[in-house]
Order: sequence, then C-alpha cells, then structure tokens
Amino acid sequence: MQIEQLQIFEIDNPHQVSSVEVHAQVLITSWVVIALLIALPVVATRNLQTIPTGLQNFIEYVLEFIRDLTRTQMGEEEYRPWVPFIGTMFLSIFVSNWSGALLPWRVIQLPHGELAAPTNDINTTVALALLTSVAYFYAGLHKRGFSYFGKYIQPTPVLLPINILEDFTKPLSLSFQLFGNILADELVVAVLVSLVPLIVPVPMMLLGLFTSAIQALISATLAAAYIGESMEGHH
Repeated sequence: MQIEQLQIFEIDNPHQVSSVEVHAQVLITSWVVIALLIALPVVATRNLQTIPTGLQNFIEYVLEFIRDLTRTQMGEEEYRPWVPFIGTMFLSIFVSNWSGALLPWRVIQLPHGELAAPTNDINTTVALALLTSVAYFYAGLHKRGFSYFGKYIQPTPVLLPINILEDFTKPLSLSFQLFGNILADELVVAVLVSLVPLIVPVPMMLLGLFTSAIQALISATLAAAYIGESMEGHH
C-alpha cells in the first residue's frame, strides 16, 4: 500500500470522507475550542474550596452570569433546565470568536484553505442556529403539548403564513448575523494588517475582541428569548 493511501485525514477544503464532504480545518479548530472548554472547568474544580479563589472564582462568576442571563429571558420558573444549553451556546461562541482573534491560526500552513475561528464558517453558525430551533420547538411542545401549534393562528388565522415564516427566519437571522459579523471583523483586521502592519491593527483587534464577546452574548440572549417565548401561553 502506498503512503498516499494512508493519508486519510489530509487537511483539504473540503475533504471527501466516504461519501460525505467535511471541512477538516473547521473540525480541527472546533476540537481545539472543545478541548479548552473541557479543560478549563476540569482544572478549576480539581480542588474545590468553600470560599472560591482564583480560577474557581472565575468559573463560578461565569456560571452565575449565564444563570442570570437565562433567568432574565425565561423567567424564574422555567430557566433552570435550560442553563446548560444556553451556557454551552454562549461559551462555545465566545471561545470560538476569541480563538479567531487571539490564536495565530494563519501561522499554520495548509495545502488548501487556512485555519480560522469555527464561527468564521457558515456551516458552524447554521448548525448552532438549527440546534436553537430544535430546542425552541422541543420546549414549546414539552411545555404546552399540541396546543403549542395554536400560536400559528393567533391572533387571527389570516396570519398563519407569516407565523410559519417567522419560525424559518429565526435560524436564518441567528446564523447570518453571527457569521457576517465575525467574517467582517476578520476581513477588516486582515486588510489593515496588510496596509499598516504595526499601529492601526492593534486597536482594531481590541475592538474585535469586544465585538466578538457581544456577538456571543447576543446569540445566547436570542436563543434564550426564543425558547422562553415558545413556553409562554401566548405568542
């Protein structure tokens, strides 16, 4: 068997695995993000203290922030089961966005394409938006049963097409607003680095960190708001 035949996971854009096309560079950066999200709480909780300090204090602060965000959008009675989902959504987007701004992905040379933040790929943002849509419908059906579908004819059956269309536009808006903002930010920084490589890009990169955090907050807030809306008794 030739050596070339053993190179199953050669990084390409896209790469054919069996009959499925995958973007290996996106998978690699996503695995890095997942590893960071797993490693940080594991390290922080190895030696739990009654009075938290250091990394444990930081982790508890992040958890409290996510709980407050979820409670604000869903209400005191419904928010607890959804804290893990909203927290995973927020942290994965936040770390993905910051990894694109802080980690020197482009230093790693690839035969095709380049490494970048996972949220810089439309497939990632669409997947996150579809997860939110699945959670949205599950929450409504679990809470209200088949009476959930009554919202489509409220306040009048005339609005049925518009109400159905609304459920299709929600994942579209979630995916494209995140993808578009992250892509635009990286393009602006890349152009400025090529034109003025020393001075101008630094404040723009700092601004990029801020906007990346805001995008994670917006996406998590919208996801929580949509899920909370589906569990309400009215539309």
